[in-house]
Amino acid sequence: MSQTTTARPPMRRPGGGGPFGGAGMPAQKSMNFGPSAKRLLGRLRPERLKLALVIALGVVSVVLTVLGPKLLGDATNVIFSGVISAGLPSGATQQQVIDELRRTGDDSRADLLSGMTLTPGQGIDFHALSMILLFTLSLYVLASIFGWLQALVLNTVTQRTIYRLREDVEAKINRLPLKYFDSLPRGEVLSRVTNDIDNIQQTLQQSLSQMLTSILTVIGVLVMMFVTSPLLAVIALVTIPASIGITVVIAKRSQKLFVQQWTSTGHLNARIEEAYTGHALVKVFGRQREVQQQFDTQNDDLYQSSFGAQFVSGIIMPAMMFVGNLVYVVIAVVGGLQVAAGAMSLGSVQAFIQYSRQFTQPLTQLGSMANVLQSGVASSERVHELLDEEEQSKDPREPQRPTSVSGRLVFENVSFRYEPEKPLIDDLSLTVEPGQTIAIVGPTGAGKTTLVNLIMRFYELNSGRILLDGVDTATMTRRDLRSATGMVLQDTWLFAGTIRDNIAYGRPDATEDEILDAARATFVDRFVRTLPDGYDTLLDDEASNISAGEKQLVTIARAFLARPNVLILDEATSSVDTRTEVLVQQAMNALRADRTSFVIAHRLSTIRDADRILVMENGSIVEQGDHEELLEARGAYFTLYNAQFAAPVD
Repeated sequence: MSQTTTARPPMRRPGGGGPFGGAGMPAQKSMNFGPSAKRLLGRLRPERLKLALVIALGVVSVVLTVLGPKLLGDATNVIFSGVISAGLPSGATQQQVIDELRRTGDDSRADLLSGMTLTPGQGIDFHALSMILLFTLSLYVLASIFGWLQALVLNTVTQRTIYRLREDVEAKINRLPLKYFDSLPRGEVLSRVTNDIDNIQQTLQQSLSQMLTSILTVIGVLVMMFVTSPLLAVIALVTIPASIGITVVIAKRSQKLFVQQWTSTGHLNARIEEAYTGHALVKVFGRQREVQQQFDTQNDDLYQSSFGAQFVSGIIMPAMMFVGNLVYVVIAVVGGLQVAAGAMSLGSVQAFIQYSRQFTQPLTQLGSMANVLQSGVASSERVHELLDEEEQSKDPREPQRPTSVSGRLVFENVSFRYEPEKPLIDDLSLTVEPGQTIAIVGPTGAGKTTLVNLIMRFYELNSGRILLDGVDTATMTRRDLRSATGMVLQDTWLFAGTIRDNIAYGRPDATEDEILDAARATFVDRFVRTLPDGYDTLLDDEASNISAGEKQLVTIARAFLARPNVLILDEATSSVDTRTEVLVQQAMNALRADRTSFVIAHRLSTIRDADRILVMENGSIVEQGDHEELLEARGAYFTLYNAQFAAPVD
């Protein structure tokens, strides 16, 4: 395979370039949690009506739930009062019993009975007790039903939001210029559109319902606590600033680690994708150990960042449980003293203890969700970073198109550079007449593939213009421009599907006969007939069940079927054998008939019949002419030609 012929911007590879580069990790920036979280939640805006329903269902469910402890406290009071009443003399009133206890000096017992509702001589009122318990059971059943409905609606909201996010990312990828993909490893891009979006989905799924329920529960329980006992409620409020302080302190430490975790995940995916794609090359050069070491290094980086993020954020929950337990002990002691003093009933203290648990539990859950939220927001930041990338320029509102496409191309003072400080093509002018075959040769990095990429508008010009049949290509839609242009690249691309489908990709509405004609003309038919399933042979995503040369022939057949007016061949025969190359050249001659063709070639024997040969060096055309003229000129082309075909010196 020949060398790459295009000058490209340097890639930002994690840990060095190439499958054998260094494995060091770049410095990570700190995540801006607030704006990123706000932007993620902003994606829920189209579902605001359903979110309002979710909140309403949550409010009803929480209200029904927080009434439970109060009713259970009343049931406890019925039982306790019945037990105490059964031991008191029948016929006396509660006040008479209390006065008698005070007269005998038993003030502590008198204080205890004064905080209760008693009927001396009467036992437990089982009818009242059963009614309270049945009503409480009904409340809990209804709360569960409303909670289930809330989860159902919220699941719909989450899935629809992620659905739209995936649509936005897919649409964004189609609008991104080629330079974005040239500057970022494929594994990194794939990680953002797969792993990060999946993590966002899990975050919304897990945290939204729990967070909403927890917040509503805190509010509802707090109201009931003040209703039950303002003194104990004030004591319980100490939990809030303590919980917030713990969460904020720990969250600040774990933010960077979560960004590092998901960035490391993307880098590791890029490394795996690169090593897998170049697996044969790794084996050939015996570099398995180095690749394994690089993988181990980046895998260890991911382990360290993931462990650190989960460990640091995981401290929140036990810390908040400790605070909750301390408050629980204080409430139990103070509540017991209140009961003994007759200021509260036993049932009220029991209810308040339940409320204190219900109060600290959602706070603890909110703290435990900090790691999930930070992880999800870190992924959201990476996905939105992709969505914020600069897009290719939009097609003009009033596009122009040639009245008829004959393939005449004119380059007028064209200048282009990948990086502002590094010139590549400067002030290039060229006219190509319809039907001409233009061969482009030159050393690696001379700008050959860049030149044809500019024709396709994969990159935008810095200055100058390119005219197709008198129309500036910048004023055309990309669809119109590219529908008139066909391209066969050195790097073959076939998708998972049949050979027939891959050929028809050049023109989806082609008939079976047209597909077969294209296959015969490009000698695809010759090897397809030897396959057990013929044109129905399924290719995997790497097309590993056919040879590299056969893959190249299929791509040529695809271009043949499309029959474009302008044809670009970038080392299109580099992967075929010499005999097949001769046959393909014959097919190319037929394909190029009456079409403007650009042929990029390293093997100069393949372009001898070109109408004009352009010799490029450092982005400029240093020579042009046909094969014989350039050899007679004894310039750059003569040097290249002799370097390829001169006999070795003994």
